[in-house]
Amino acid sequence: MHISEGVLSPAVLGGGAVLAAAGVAAGLRRVDYERLMGVAMLAAAFFVGSLVHVPVGPANAHLVLNGLLGLFLGWAAFPAILVALVLQAVLFQYGGITTLGVNTFTMALPAVLAGYAVRPLLHGSASARVAAGFLCGSLAVAGAALLTALALGFSNEGFVRSAQILLAAHVPVMAAEGVITALIVSFVVRVRPETFPGVTE
Repeated sequence: MHISEGVLSPAVLGGGAVLAAAGVAAGLRRVDYERLMGVAMLAAAFFVGSLVHVPVGPANAHLVLNGLLGLFLGWAAFPAILVALVLQAVLFQYGGITTLGVNTFTMALPAVLAGYAVRPLLHGSASARVAAGFLCGSLAVAGAALLTALALGFSNEGFVRSAQILLAAHVPVMAAEGVITALIVSFVVRVRPETFPGVTE
């Protein structure tokens, strides 16, 4: 879901940059010194997960892990994802510099919204926590794929077919992300329940 240089219209690039800047600013206001290590570790997980590409039909898919960041970090997912995307663009030419705003927004906003949406389930039973992790992982990827498809579609009508292929290619990724996020949430609640205040094993 990395949109490369020269693909998006100036209006979409400008709108994405403004929205991403607002999200990063909101995230930075919520990051205190005690959380920096956790933010850095999850940014690293996001960075590494995107390096493993698996062919899915005519496209390549990879783990995104944005739902994991949204659930654990909330709005701080915005700066964490931005840093990881900058490194991917500079080191591996994934995406681009001018598209950083759009790429950050399309991946971070669904992550934040999915994280807050499922957070009440974390206070329920063990099965509810598994459901929370699965929903957060899968919905965050679905939202990111949808926003990326919209960015392509609004830039040029010729990209509509590409946007449809992108959405279809990420269906298996949604399921995989849901399972991985559910497993991680269940493990963290067992070993460090204080990660989610008010949640008990």
